[in-house]
Amino acid sequence: MLKTSSIFCAILVLSSSLWAADFDDAAVEKALRPLGDWKSKTTIYIAENPGKILYQNQGTKELIPASVTKILTAGAVLKHFPPGTKLKTQIYMAGKDLYLKGGGDPGFVSETMWFLVNQFTRAQIQTIEGDIVVDDTLFDSLRFDPSRQKERVDRAYDAPTSAMSFNWNSINVFIRPGKSAGEPASVFLDPENEYTTLRASVQTVAGSGNELIVDRDETKTGDLLIVKGKIGVNSKEIAVFKNITKPELWAGAQLKSFLKQRGIDVKGKIRAGTLPESAKLVAEAESKPIEQMVADMNKFSNNYVAEMLTKNLGAIQGPPGTITRGIEVIREYVKSLGVDATEAQIFNPSGLTRTNRLSGRALWRVLWDLHSQLMYEPEFLTSLPIAGVDGTLKKRMKGSPAERWVRAKTGYLDGVVSLAGYAGRKDGRVIPFVLIYNGSADESKVRNAFDDVMKVLVK
Repeated sequence: MLKTSSIFCAILVLSSSLWAADFDDAAVEKALRPLGDWKSKTTIYIAENPGKILYQNQGTKELIPASVTKILTAGAVLKHFPPGTKLKTQIYMAGKDLYLKGGGDPGFVSETMWFLVNQFTRAQIQTIEGDIVVDDTLFDSLRFDPSRQKERVDRAYDAPTSAMSFNWNSINVFIRPGKSAGEPASVFLDPENEYTTLRASVQTVAGSGNELIVDRDETKTGDLLIVKGKIGVNSKEIAVFKNITKPELWAGAQLKSFLKQRGIDVKGKIRAGTLPESAKLVAEAESKPIEQMVADMNKFSNNYVAEMLTKNLGAIQGPPGTITRGIEVIREYVKSLGVDATEAQIFNPSGLTRTNRLSGRALWRVLWDLHSQLMYEPEFLTSLPIAGVDGTLKKRMKGSPAERWVRAKTGYLDGVVSLAGYAGRKDGRVIPFVLIYNGSADESKVRNAFDDVMKVLVK
């Protein structure tokens, strides 16, 4: 037995050395050469396993990671909410009032609302004499965490968080040209209800060019959408996505609108409140599984989903869930992997900040942990963009040897470009890697260089 074990160990050592020998360090450095002084501006860590480092450059140096931070968030979420976990949104009745109880579902959309309302109709309640009261107390009332970028914008990626959210807390604005030049264009809000007001003044002009301005202004009871400008008669329909400012009232207005479409009249107003103990459960809708929420976060780098999931982490020990408490859960997860605090400083779960700091080695350890856990490794891998196929990698590495062989999270801020994930080889090996650049080189040049490194990894 000892002899057999010794032979087996010898084979492993020999195989390991052969695998390391076929890795082309010079090709990696050649790919990065167009970035100039890349060695001082990157943290790179490429290793097949903890005992076999293939390449590193300043592997323990902390740099701004941008959106690859979401890998840490995904790891903590999947550890505490195993695949198959679902969140619940509920409707209760208490006296004359209807209560909409938010369960922290970041993917609560029109289809889920229809399911909830259809179930409610089977209670055969035709009129709500009182109010629609929205209870979103599972989370705190802080809509925008201070660790986000300081400047608020009305674009969908900067949507507010709430335990009762609807359609990503964003609204779609569609602009369609008239049949001929000189006619007013058509402007639609989707979905539309009493929460939003539209003020549109768009003219159809000759050609296919567009000069459009779409603004969202907050009002006391909701949001005003202002759309003005010109759209070419030959232009395709234009879609613009804006966030809303009062998620609890937004969700309540949607519920009222959906109830009305089923013939159920609401006599009262929409307001925020807390569910009383005497309330009776009438309808309930489950979210999609947690792993699909992680995919929503990673495929298109959705910051809103990242913060919603983090607040769910923050509510593990009881409400209200906060970003601060959720970040502590993420930090504890990273610490449990043996990562020193000097190599991982996390303040925001999405990476939409310049205060986060990560070393290549620290992020690699998270990737290795996720790769090693059968309970959630397949789900995490599925959540990552596929080179040349989908998500934020859809247009990258297309037609190259790396197409479909790289699954990775991207990251970008001004002066920051990052890429971290897994590169596969046809011999079955899977190589976790981390590439983070902080510097003044053109973003597209850095991305191209990182893509060229991927071509080396998959050989």
